[in-house]
Amino acid sequence: MAKLKSYSLNTLTIILGVLYAFPLLYMFLTSFKKEQDVTPPSLFFTPTLENYQQVLGGNFFHHFWNSTYITVLTVVFSLILGVLAAYVIAFGGMSQKKANNIYFWFLSTIILPPVAVLIPVYIIFRTLGIVDTQIGLIILYTGIGIPLVVWMVRSFLKEIPYEIIEAAKIDGCSDISIFLKIVLPLVKLGVISSGLLVFVLTWNEFFFAVALTFMDANTLPVYMATFMTQQGYFWASLSAISTIAILPPLVFGLIMQKYFVKALTGSAVKG
Repeated sequence: MAKLKSYSLNTLTIILGVLYAFPLLYMFLTSFKKEQDVTPPSLFFTPTLENYQQVLGGNFFHHFWNSTYITVLTVVFSLILGVLAAYVIAFGGMSQKKANNIYFWFLSTIILPPVAVLIPVYIIFRTLGIVDTQIGLIILYTGIGIPLVVWMVRSFLKEIPYEIIEAAKIDGCSDISIFLKIVLPLVKLGVISSGLLVFVLTWNEFFFAVALTFMDANTLPVYMATFMTQQGYFWASLSAISTIAILPPLVFGLIMQKYFVKALTGSAVKG
């Protein structure tokens, strides 16, 4: 009975995994079809690389570089500033009420819809002369990423007994030494997990990228939108560029998967 139950559970898991991965598999197969073979869907077709040649032959590498550069710097700045902010909120010595107010202010910015701030953001960017620039998107995305880092890392910091901090202070450790040598290793899983989250969200962000850039700072999602025209959607080309676009976060996610799982299932101190 136990073996039957285990077999049924494994079978169900495999079925769910296949169903979950089917859209990605279908997108991958569609990327090798000609446009006339996409609709209606056909199971038998002659594979072709013309879609990849088309998407790579345009300004792909320009947009890919913009996305990579902006995303990497956004993750770095978000982690540095977000972890420091979370540390101050958790162990900064301020009153509990004040710390909670600051923390909930960070959380409130997460639920703010992007369309609500687009006009003031555009006016600020135009005034500063950073419309259609990489630095403009990095500043904006960092402002979006910091609250996410604070939200995730603070929960890990709260798991650290304050007695550890007090003992380190008694031993003569400076605040910088406590943060770098004691606190940071204990919350490394939270830092890695929040970095992965910021990476995925920044890499996929489209709304601000299409509204605040024109040519110089266009990212990969904006380039993907060029295959949706008034004449129709070029599904084969969209599948090809989408397949390429998901590779970096997919590879990065697979590499960091064990840390992300540990962060979700274990405590910061145990990590």
